[in-house]
Amino acid sequence: MLKLVECVPNFSEGRDLDKIKQITNVIEECKGIKLLDVDPGKDTNRTVVTFIGTPDEVVEAAFRAIKKASEVIDMRNHSGAHARHGATDVCPFVPVSNISMEECAELAHKLGKRVGEELSIPVYLYENAATRPERQNLAVVRAGEYEALPEKLKKPEWKPDYGPAEFNAKAGATSISAREFLIAYNINLNTRDVAIAKDIAFTIREKGRLKRDENSKIMKDADGNKLRVPGMFQNCKAVGWYMDDFGRAQISMNLTNYKITPPQEVFDACCKLAVDKGTRVTGSELVGLLPLECIRMAGLHYLKKQSHTTGVPESELIHIADLSMGLSDLYPFESDKKIIDYMLEHSNDLVSMKVDDFTELLSTDAPAPGGGSVAALCGALSSALSAMVGALTHGKKGHEDVYPEMEEIGVNGQALKDAFLKDVDADTDAFNQIMDAMRLPKKSDEDKALRLAAIEEATKLATLIPFGVLKRTLEAAHIARAVVERGNPNSMSDGGVAALTANTAAVGAYLNVVINLPGIEDEAFKTETLAEAKKIRDEVVKHTLETVAITEEALLKQL
Repeated sequence: MLKLVECVPNFSEGRDLDKIKQITNVIEECKGIKLLDVDPGKDTNRTVVTFIGTPDEVVEAAFRAIKKASEVIDMRNHSGAHARHGATDVCPFVPVSNISMEECAELAHKLGKRVGEELSIPVYLYENAATRPERQNLAVVRAGEYEALPEKLKKPEWKPDYGPAEFNAKAGATSISAREFLIAYNINLNTRDVAIAKDIAFTIREKGRLKRDENSKIMKDADGNKLRVPGMFQNCKAVGWYMDDFGRAQISMNLTNYKITPPQEVFDACCKLAVDKGTRVTGSELVGLLPLECIRMAGLHYLKKQSHTTGVPESELIHIADLSMGLSDLYPFESDKKIIDYMLEHSNDLVSMKVDDFTELLSTDAPAPGGGSVAALCGALSSALSAMVGALTHGKKGHEDVYPEMEEIGVNGQALKDAFLKDVDADTDAFNQIMDAMRLPKKSDEDKALRLAAIEEATKLATLIPFGVLKRTLEAAHIARAVVERGNPNSMSDGGVAALTANTAAVGAYLNVVINLPGIEDEAFKTETLAEAKKIRDEVVKHTLETVAITEEALLKQL
């Protein structure tokens, strides 16, 4: 699955739009990068840039941006309201999907090493990428700001993690990190009373509220420090305010780790707290973007509360989250603009085409899509049918004993469906990579060797895509049998068709594996792949024949 990383570098320039544009241009020029936001501030003289891409692409774009910033920004002439110590002041990596915080920390090290060595800029690592505990806090690392660097760099304890321990007067220093995704999330109330919003904010936020005695006097400890009552949620910063445009009070918050404090749990708590104060929550608002995983978690949360199956499509999870949390209360919630994972999706992918458009393209002499893509599509249709029967069984009277199994089938069916759909395009992409490799130059012996190596690797990839489809069809065949034998009897024929389409996917994928093998020189790869492919194909075919026989026999008994 595609790994996505967000990068949010802050540059010490917020007034000269030409300089800012030069920096963002080099980011946009990087292949596979999506520039999401550019937010310059005149008073702070600082610009926050947000972009996403795959790990290697993001590191490359970040390096180019830091390099360009060191060329166009001169810290000797910089002043602004925000703390800073370099032309590129900070550059955090944020895991978005299918990548861990540890991997993002490795990216921070990779970038830091390159910036230090190639640009001679002192680099400090902070937060989850920090090399020592005292450097985890950015405020500590940046203490004294740019002006303190000449003396700071002379101290052994402030030797940079990467780069020279020498003052770079023009570029200053850069801090690089890995951190969690920050979600700006607001909850709306049906009241103009800001005091209620503030009181709820004090109750939910991590820092809580000041502790008072029975006379409302602030309480202190023996050293004179003010005491606080902790709030309900970690990683939650919240305030209450009034929205003139909408004539209502709102609880505004930043959730700094949605895996610990997810929005749906805060929303549910605020609903209860609001009722206790004689008001109610009307909905909520997402400011900026959020990861797909986060809103999927919310959809699952509310489906479980309703005792409904969670084996539903991704789009339904998003719809349920939107309805349950009132995300469209102030403005329509547009998933393609609010979910960061969707920002890199391409509208011209095969799976996004209408059925008639896909079949029209398929029927032409275009080299792709072809049989491999169709085999993957059959796998998706099989899994979708099994998930459908699972949903038609779960929650239905008389089938209580199979609810857990049908729930699992629905969830697995949806996951299989999504994986097969990705391979509809992956098969075509792999074919195109072979074509690209064959077009490489072959003038010199070195060119010829590189070309042959590229063709070999591309052909292996073109083999492994349908091979992956083939392996998945075995699970698709198994869940098709399960819904035939234990699913809703009224949908038994659907289970039979699920088995047949899984079989077509298996045999079709097998043929696409075999047709690619002659173009591969690696004999061990060819032998092992073919042997396993035959074994899986035979098992799926046998299993399907049995499933269809079971289905037909049961249906004929109803005559």
